[in-house]
Amino acid sequence: MHNSSKAALQDPLWVRYCLMTLALLVVGLFLCLPLASIFFQAFAKGLQAYAEQISSPDALAAIRLTLLVSAISLPLSVVFGVSAAWAIARFDFPGKGLFTTLIDLPFSVSPVTAGLLFVLLFGAHGWFGEWLQAHNIKIIFAVPGIVFATLFITCPFVARELIPLMQEMGSEEEEAALSMGAGPWTMFWRVTLPNIKWGLLYGVVLCNARAMGEFGAVSVVSGHIAGLTNTLPLHVEATYNEYNAVGAFAAASLLTVLAVVTLVVKSYLEWQQQRNRQHN
Repeated sequence: MHNSSKAALQDPLWVRYCLMTLALLVVGLFLCLPLASIFFQAFAKGLQAYAEQISSPDALAAIRLTLLVSAISLPLSVVFGVSAAWAIARFDFPGKGLFTTLIDLPFSVSPVTAGLLFVLLFGAHGWFGEWLQAHNIKIIFAVPGIVFATLFITCPFVARELIPLMQEMGSEEEEAALSMGAGPWTMFWRVTLPNIKWGLLYGVVLCNARAMGEFGAVSVVSGHIAGLTNTLPLHVEATYNEYNAVGAFAAASLLTVLAVVTLVVKSYLEWQQQRNRQHN
């Protein structure tokens, strides 16, 4: 390509510097500054005050509940995601298009609306409310309701990562393994899983981050009972509403660390996925 042609495809130097400066200003103003202010406010009264707020009974209960909900919803989301991706990528069946569309439903529905849906189903005046009360089963304003709401929000992440990956991968290797006498489970563990492992881990990381940081749907079904049904995001709101800024930002700093770790792991997995595709 001639120098004149290259010059025509390049912006002037001052335009590039202006765009770079603008991008850095936006990132600094809307990303770095808020993150820095969270940690500044969290440690505003010293390390001891920060430790006291993090180790308070309500904060510890919120952390335990957040980890519990994530530990329950994450494996279920993985099982659903792998199963859904396998069905969509490998089989043709009536309603396949509708099923694929429904997987994206949690992305298009407001989390608050999803929470209200569970209240409509399982609340005291909901469709199953009388039956649940008669059998002394509590879902709304209890841990099961929080798990259901979190599961609804997080279930698409793994499936959405694996569906295009498995469609691109094709089924030739799996068919070859079956023709050589491998059983379905052997084929999955020896052929399918190694090929999708980076996409699966990528979906798991996103799913876990969303499970721990979910607010809208959980807020509706939890009842905001301190020490019982408040997850870490709800604890941040409750503590801030009580004018305990240090406690609120201390809890928020934990979620911020989770977000940063998720971003680092996400970037690593994206690099691994791209590297794996180049090698194949």
